[in-house]
Amino acid sequence: MTDRPALVIGLGNPGPQYERTRHNVGAVVVDTLAERMRGSFSSHKRSNSDVLQARLGTRPVVLGKPRSYMNESGGPVANLARFFSVAPADIIVVHDELDVDLGQVRLKVGGGEGGHNGLRSISKSLSTRDYLRVRVGVGRPPGRMDPASYVLKPFAASERDEVAVVLEEAADAVELLLKGSLEDAQNRIHRP
Repeated sequence: MTDRPALVIGLGNPGPQYERTRHNVGAVVVDTLAERMRGSFSSHKRSNSDVLQARLGTRPVVLGKPRSYMNESGGPVANLARFFSVAPADIIVVHDELDVDLGQVRLKVGGGEGGHNGLRSISKSLSTRDYLRVRVGVGRPPGRMDPASYVLKPFAASERDEVAVVLEEAADAVELLLKGSLEDAQNRIHRP
């Protein structure tokens, strides 16, 4: 395990109307991590984010939830990275992913944004795509439903048990990334 500072970002939209939507799973995973670390968030005005500073072993970790809308996440993330002196390679972004089945978590570094406006904003503000991603599967919308409408809907009652499990698995994935390598975390988390 390294002692370099890490920044874990949970993507979501602000406001109670979005709390239980598919688009906010990243923020919920970071809330889960905060509970595990027995900490609470405070306002970080310079970045327009809520933050929690903690440690995982010897590693300093900052959990962050931008207060901006998803498509404007880049500014707050870049400001947090600068303020806490965190390199892009030590940033973990947790987000919803349409191209991963519900109940699955996938880990990667870099790559495209796949139409995800939050990732696009972060990549632009950091001037790189080379940050870690915890992709929490929400599945594709049914029929011809617009993907933007789909991610802003809450999970169906029939999905909630599975969602509760995958949120814990995503939090486990973040902890594995903080403690070791991407490859080791992928070997533990990825399943068919």
